[in-house]
Amino acid sequence: MALKALRKLRPTGLTGTTGTPTGPAAPAATPPRAADGDVLLETVGLTKSYAGADGELPVLAGIDLKVRAGEIVALLGKSGSGKSTLLRCLAGLIPTSSGTVSYRGEPLTGANPGTAMVFQTFALLPWLTVQQNVELGLEARGVPAEERARAAVQAIDLIGLDGFESAYPKELSGGMRQRVGFARALVVEPDVLMMDEPFSALDVLTAENLRGELMELWESGQFPTRAVVLVTHNIEEAVLMADRIVVLGSRPYGTIRETVEVDLDRPRDRDAPAFQDLIDRVYRIMTGRQKEARLSGRTEPADQDKRTVAGTPLPAATVDGLSGLAEMVAHRGGRCDLADLADELGLDVDDMLPQVDALDLLGFARVSGDDLVLTEAGSAFAGADVQTSKPLFARAATEVPLVKLITNSLRQRPDAAVRAGFFRDLLAHHFTSEQVERQLETATDWGRYAELYTYDADRQEYRLDEGASAKI
Repeated sequence: MALKALRKLRPTGLTGTTGTPTGPAAPAATPPRAADGDVLLETVGLTKSYAGADGELPVLAGIDLKVRAGEIVALLGKSGSGKSTLLRCLAGLIPTSSGTVSYRGEPLTGANPGTAMVFQTFALLPWLTVQQNVELGLEARGVPAEERARAAVQAIDLIGLDGFESAYPKELSGGMRQRVGFARALVVEPDVLMMDEPFSALDVLTAENLRGELMELWESGQFPTRAVVLVTHNIEEAVLMADRIVVLGSRPYGTIRETVEVDLDRPRDRDAPAFQDLIDRVYRIMTGRQKEARLSGRTEPADQDKRTVAGTPLPAATVDGLSGLAEMVAHRGGRCDLADLADELGLDVDDMLPQVDALDLLGFARVSGDDLVLTEAGSAFAGADVQTSKPLFARAATEVPLVKLITNSLRQRPDAAVRAGFFRDLLAHHFTSEQVERQLETATDWGRYAELYTYDADRQEYRLDEGASAKI
């Protein structure tokens, strides 16, 4: 559907087919969009920290990265690795604490003029039509109304939304709304398209369809951008789309663990041995299993003392989910190969990473080689009945920074409630609004199960659970 639009002229309010400006407000002409290896973005010694109660809290440290014309770069990492923060630094949306970010050799002092962003949550204005949403970037650049309307219509056609120009976001499916986000970013013809987990809010089939169409457009050579930087936590997505995968580690702060060149022809065959081998390699790098005997010490007292709310985000794992994984491992003798278990369940290994991270964070499991191994505490938790498992879980959960923060805040005022907004404000210094809500959702689930605190959703208030002190 979208490929039909490739035979049409490119948006005339910006550049014509030869790259020559056609409107008075058009940006300067860009070089031919060949895969010529020009360095478009570069970071040198990039560090990003946020102010916290205990001083500066590092999120990224020592990031050296180049993004060249003609490549798709995937920033891959688990929650807390700083990949979204790095993307926003590249886009000039947030300043670095130290080091530099350069666009075409010039250090950024504000928003990057050569980038456009596609967000995870669509970020559309509900009172505007599809076409009006797409025109926003052009309007901000001062492009005259007639020219931006013509450019927006062609961008909408390019991305497969022709016929929906006058529709409002509420009339569209999730996939259609994300197409609007892509059209809005592409209409300004950025040198580098930034994508922050753009498919994670979509159902599997919709995500697969949109991902495939975008790759077809990219391979056609007429994609109106010279490079793409994709943030993802999905290993298969990174191997499927990227020319280069930058794996970020997260302990104690985000650093580049390793860069992997993806030397596979497109379109890529998921069933090919080379594709699967690369997934296995990246998975080992991402989990750190080749470089350390286990995921960085979750049960070492010294490491626990260094944990912070910003540096130790909660994985998106419910108590039911992590308990189910612990029980499966226990039934296999307390040790099992993660890839084999994923195959038995009909899952990708990626789908299990939040539960693996949760068990590791709680000190209930560790990774050894290709296996997930229950600790003594994890075996006791997996084999306990509900009433026995609660105090075991409570003792482990109170060593997790966000759960500990909520619990300690309530213990200082045992007869009073604490508003959820208090914790949102604290977390907002380190995470996006969507991440804040996911963090609190997980912390609420864990604290309720452990009977550490209760939560009133109507009042948005936390209260100390009766007898919470006895559990810890």
